Amino acid sequence: MPPVPVSPADGDLVWYVSYGSNMHADRFARYLAGGTPVGATRGHPGCRDRDPPRETRPVEVPGGIYFATESPVWLGGRAFYDPDLPGAVAARAYLVTAGQFADVAAQEMYRDPGVDLDLTTAVAAGRHALGPGRYETLLHLGGHDGHPALTFTAPWSSADVAHTKPSAAYLAVLASGLAEAHGRPAEWIARYLARATPFWTGVEIAALLT
Repeated sequence: MPPVPVSPADGDLVWYVSYGSNMHADRFARYLAGGTPVGATRGHPGCRDRDPPRETRPVEVPGGIYFATESPVWLGGRAFYDPDLPGAVAARAYLVTAGQFADVAAQEMYRDPGVDLDLTTAVAAGRHALGPGRYETLLHLGGHDGHPALTFTAPWSSADVAHTKPSAAYLAVLASGLAEAHGRPAEWIARYLARATPFWTGVEIAALLT
């Protein structure tokens, strides 16, 4: 994907590339419109602009995912993206406004939405650490149809942090999102997720999906 040398303003469109639980469309809808996703223990206030995504599509990006820290919502490790890991990450891209992207990022950090993000550095340089938080590093992943593709992840790399065990409920949501976005069978999804964690085998994850 060639780089897109423009910095989106608040109303401009960007692709939010999700590699974690937001691949599940209903869960992501709660980040936009507000509410509590099925199976979650925490609600979301929603975005200032509650319109649904203009478009959604499956994408793959270079790198890998891993699980670290401890989510109070899922009671286990969270998914993070490391572009320097070998392989490819199956993800889901949502076409949203830059303001919606900022509000989703705020909610991922358990903050109130409403503050726009300056995406200039991320789009121009490929990476911008807005702060030390777990999802405060913006990555520019190229573009689609003239709109930049962006995601957020941790400022550290996979090798710099202790990996933690993701919960069965969290893996099930990731699996559902992968099935929705990519139409892959359960066996493929189980192998894909097992490669990201030493705490679950493909057989164990496959059992969760049945």
